[in-house]
Amino acid sequence: MAEAATPEVANRGVITICLMIATLMQALDSTIANVALPYMQGSLSASYDQITWVLTSYVVTAAIMTAPVGWLAARFGTKQLFITCLVGFTLTSMLCGIAQSLTEMVLYRLLQGAFGAALVPLSQSTMLNIYPAEQRGAAMSIWGMGVMVGPILGPTLGGYLTEDFNWRYVFFVNLPFGIAAVAGLALLMPGGKQRQAQGGFDWTGFAVLSLGLGALQLALDRGEQLDWLSSTTIIAAFVLAGLGFYLFIVHMLTARRTFIPREIFKDWNFIAGLIIMFLVGMVLLASSALLAPYLENLDNYPVATAGLVMAPRGLGTMFAMMVSGKLTNRIDPRLLMLFGYLLLGLSLFMQEGWTPDTGETYMVTTIIVQGAGLGFVFVPLQVAAFYTLEPALRTQGAALLSLLRNVGSAIGISITSALLARMTIYEHANLMVHITPFSRVLQAGGAVSRIWNPATKSGAAQLDSLVTTQAQIIAYMDDYKFMFLATMPAALCLLLMRGAPRAGAPKSSPPKAPSPVQEAR
Repeated sequence: MAEAATPEVANRGVITICLMIATLMQALDSTIANVALPYMQGSLSASYDQITWVLTSYVVTAAIMTAPVGWLAARFGTKQLFITCLVGFTLTSMLCGIAQSLTEMVLYRLLQGAFGAALVPLSQSTMLNIYPAEQRGAAMSIWGMGVMVGPILGPTLGGYLTEDFNWRYVFFVNLPFGIAAVAGLALLMPGGKQRQAQGGFDWTGFAVLSLGLGALQLALDRGEQLDWLSSTTIIAAFVLAGLGFYLFIVHMLTARRTFIPREIFKDWNFIAGLIIMFLVGMVLLASSALLAPYLENLDNYPVATAGLVMAPRGLGTMFAMMVSGKLTNRIDPRLLMLFGYLLLGLSLFMQEGWTPDTGETYMVTTIIVQGAGLGFVFVPLQVAAFYTLEPALRTQGAALLSLLRNVGSAIGISITSALLARMTIYEHANLMVHITPFSRVLQAGGAVSRIWNPATKSGAAQLDSLVTTQAQIIAYMDDYKFMFLATMPAALCLLLMRGAPRAGAPKSSPPKAPSPVQEAR
């Protein structure tokens, strides 16, 4: 498909900075409030189960409202929608900061998630539109830093603001950056040609998709606390999620008009990109969520030290994004993604061998390799997935990629958390079978047999603590094996993708009949 030349855009650098501010704000807010929950719980007089809705309400609404971003951009224009959502996100952040009750906080977080859902896909589609094809690799590397590094830095920044100031500053911090980004985009962002959406909004498709996404997020978020399928609530949520997705697929195949154009699912590059993004999302946040408790609970690192050990992961990601952004137009993006998968698989294989005796140098090396692997996958994927996609479908495509990444992250965190808890119990039972009063170690006499004497209360407690630690180490190994296996199907999807052209390669192609989406322009 021949693509029209990208028009020259004045002040492209300033626009990019404003777009990155908006992207980073949304990415940070997905994790920045996590460490502040205990402080919110006291201020808002909420129980632990109730305060988790501060996170759940944001995630669920953001997932639901990501889907119709493409239709809204076609109906109201990308610039108008972006600025409106950015203003709304900034204002609702301030409202969250001044909330006086749990009800107010949950309501404002719902609104914040609704406004924030559009920021990431709209910033990505805008970056693709204002940069020519030969510069999109570098542009996506800049954009990807905000998307991937934001959630990593969120807990660190949130902990600093909460400890040195107040938990409310977790939300107040968005105000100056939001004002600067709105002012810059309002003055400099090109309006572009508005493509009018055909017909009215597809309320049926949106309703059933919202049902599926909302029920799935609820089940994943509350499943571990309610013991999964032993809870009627979780079973009902999974049933509703399945029903919602089934009705959405049927509606997509049979309805005359849908708010997600069917043409977008005819592009094999983009379909492969969706699958890869979903599987990468499973590893992206799940690996980070496992790392902090491992360092703090098994290695007995202080919180500050654990944060320093985790920091190189973000550095590895940024370095890989900068390198891959420069190489995307010179090397086949599929080769870069394959290299990224090899690094990611190597890091997960290395983590399978971690124990509390593992040295810091080895752990930091593993973390850097993992961050680099994610970076080498993420940037070329943003280019290859959109290479053969109609320009008119880019906003909708960016929204779907963000949606699949978020859903993959939620599923990955839930699976790894559940697997860790269940395998810890399972391995604990297996190990305890081998510990009896007749064991040679316990009969040998000396200090060991006295400290671990199962006939005494303190000895039994010491033995149980030791076995639990060993069981957790094995359970973490099982989690890393699961994530390693999750990367394999994503690597196979590279066979479905066409490579993007190298710099200077001709992009001519036979004339093609315009699609219905192009005719609507």
